[in-house]
Amino acid sequence: MPPLLTVEDLIITFPVDGQAVPVVRRASFTVGDGEFVGLVGESGCGKSVTALAILRLIPRPGLIESGSIRLGDEELLTLSDEAIRSVRGARIGMVFQEPMTSLNPVFTIGFQVAESLRVHQKLSRRAARKEAIGLLDRVAIADAGQRVDDYPHQLSGGQRQRAMIAMALACGPDLLIADEPTTALDVTVQAQILELLDDIRAELGLAVLLITHDLGVVAETCDRALVMYAGEIVEEGEVKRLFEAPAHPYTRGLLGAVPRLGMPAARGELPTIPGQVPEAGRLPSGCAFHPRCGEVMAHCSETQPGVYDLGDNHRARCFLYDGGSKS
Repeated sequence: MPPLLTVEDLIITFPVDGQAVPVVRRASFTVGDGEFVGLVGESGCGKSVTALAILRLIPRPGLIESGSIRLGDEELLTLSDEAIRSVRGARIGMVFQEPMTSLNPVFTIGFQVAESLRVHQKLSRRAARKEAIGLLDRVAIADAGQRVDDYPHQLSGGQRQRAMIAMALACGPDLLIADEPTTALDVTVQAQILELLDDIRAELGLAVLLITHDLGVVAETCDRALVMYAGEIVEEGEVKRLFEAPAHPYTRGLLGAVPRLGMPAARGELPTIPGQVPEAGRLPSGCAFHPRCGEVMAHCSETQPGVYDLGDNHRARCFLYDGGSKS
């Protein structure tokens, strides 16, 4: 049986000064049935664009140049516009980053949750409303029967995010993509939303692809992690192993920058990765991370590394493992 989602050699470009500039470069990964996978990296690494590509929602003038995105055995990149619309919501649900801008302010929450049910499942207005109340109750919005007629501005940030999750779950998808679902929420509400996602995953048996820059979130919720840098997957592996023995210098830098209780800090400063993610049109030669890497070697600036298999489903794109098996 193939994985639920398979992304292979995905290249996404945007035009800059008349040239097609890749913002996602040869990205390959899988998500299995019922698996909770985290896609992590700094802002600007290409995480959200990758998520949008799965649903073929890349904003113009962006373009999926090449690669493959399969849901089971079905190639999504060759589907007609009508066919891909039947996949969105029905087979793949999406929770967007900012619910206040993703929800339509002029329609009630209940109308927006019910709309997907009416489109995909052809339910009547009354039946869709009843289902919407049940979904709002399922995502722990109190007094769902009353809140169903509220508008987005009448809900708190956490309630709006729960409503977005209800919309994404409306048609019973196999895969839920959550793009930074805890952005701008306080710590307590963040924990509640993540717990809700995990409970739903366990109850419904769906898979979750979580887009985040927060390694703490990945550690708490995910089975497996994909680390993205400058549009490339630079490391992937089971969360426990990746956190205990990170292979790529970028992953080690990210983990080293996470504050911990009792962690000593020189001159009161937290550890950081020097520099910043390069702009898509100004990538350095060789390994994109080499200007920021504390373990750089001479050939890192000249040649792009391949992906090396470290065993136990752990892989890294780094010359430190040259001599091992290449995948």
